[in-house]
Amino acid sequence: MYRDEFKEVQGNFYWSAPRIILALLILVVVVYGLGFLATGGDLAIYRFWAPKQENARRVVFENTQSFVQGKIEHLSDLQLAYGQAEGNQKAALRTDILREARQIDNDKLPVDLRAFISGLKGTL
Repeated sequence: MYRDEFKEVQGNFYWSAPRIILALLILVVVVYGLGFLATGGDLAIYRFWAPKQENARRVVFENTQSFVQGKIEHLSDLQLAYGQAEGNQKAALRTDILREARQIDNDKLPVDLRAFISGLKGTL
């Protein structure tokens, strides 16, 4: 009688321990699987959001004081070179100046540089 109960309890223990380990193992695999799916979803979403995020970073960079000041100095140097150039050099510098001026908001330019660029836009 005692032996039968002991064997029954022992049998239940041996059968329940592997089942518990198996259940824990399945739980770990499921959690890792969900993590993998979540990461895979991030990779899919990345293609949609990454260009928008980089565009926002570029806009912020283009509005920084250092970028604006650098563009103003570069355009001023080109303005000086344009005044000293002749013939085909003027045409090339005009194209370069207008291309550089498109990269900055005209409201951030000094008045004299803004007038110079407006004058270049008017000449063909």
